[in-house]
Amino acid sequence: MVSASAERELSAAAFPIRDGVFVAVVGPSGAGKDTVIGYARSLFADETRLEFVRRVITRPSDTTSEDHDTLADAAFVEADADGAFAISWEAHGLRYGIPAEVDRSVANGRVAIANVSRAIIPALRDRYANLAVVEITASPQILAERLAMRGRESRGEVLARLARSANVALSGPGVTAIDNSGPREAAGERFVEVLRKAMAFSARP
Repeated sequence: MVSASAERELSAAAFPIRDGVFVAVVGPSGAGKDTVIGYARSLFADETRLEFVRRVITRPSDTTSEDHDTLADAAFVEADADGAFAISWEAHGLRYGIPAEVDRSVANGRVAIANVSRAIIPALRDRYANLAVVEITASPQILAERLAMRGRESRGEVLARLARSANVALSGPGVTAIDNSGPREAAGERFVEVLRKAMAFSARP
């Protein structure tokens, strides 16, 4: 579900937002999206041209999940209606939001990186002129092992989640696939290269 209030806030002429780049990181649960993003964040700790987006989720933050801001479901709906999010969606019984400030960052030529749902890629293509999609993948066996280690879901729920992921295919321009079945440094360095290219693109005259 895309935030309707955010769409109203900007006129149709303002879209797509230009100059910077939005890097959408997607992939199945267990692929290690947060790990790969974290690798790049550590490497680019002093890089002001990059913005690693802190998501808002209707799930409490803990040491086993990404570092995010938390809102109760009702508070999230209210914030969404007030235009707090550039884009929002629902998945697995939770609500997710990308703060509205990201639009300003991209408009000012920065590179914004966020973990998002594959379902909102069409909406992101409409919103941002320069969209890079990075699909983090891993072998089915690795995915199953990582999901089991989380301990959040039963075996049946894990299998159902993997089946859903297998049926989703990405298409369109600007899609880079990165296999994260091996050492995180290997996938991390490939992701770093994507971000270097995005920064070079946004810095063009």
